[in-house]
Amino acid sequence: QVQLVESGGGLVQAGGSLRLSCAASGRTFSRYTMGWFRQAPGKEREFVAAINWSGVTTSYVDSVKGRFTISRDNAKNTVYLQMNSLSPEDTAVYYCAAAEFWRSRQADYGYWGQGTQVTVSS
Repeated sequence: QVQLVESGGGLVQAGGSLRLSCAASGRTFSRYTMGWFRQAPGKEREFVAAINWSGVTTSYVDSVKGRFTISRDNAKNTVYLQMNSLSPEDTAVYYCAAAEFWRSRQADYGYWGQGTQVTVSS
């Protein structure tokens, strides 16, 4: 069982930065692939980024490549999403999630946080 709690969301102007954190409970955090997803109003939830158990391998949706960086600290049971050069199109509720395997589909992520709102003003 893994419980996830996101933090770090807020209101930022276009071009600004935010760093999201996701704190996980449980001593097995380091075995999980961790992902960040987002859901904008009126849209389906979409994949943003993922990181494998060791932190060596990452994956990003094309729209955030070069702007967002996912990382993890297994000693602190925490995964991060550094978001730079934010635009209004990045406005969404951001969720972190845990999956058993790398390259998991969204439906395979078995543990989800409650989400944190990110709002980017123009």
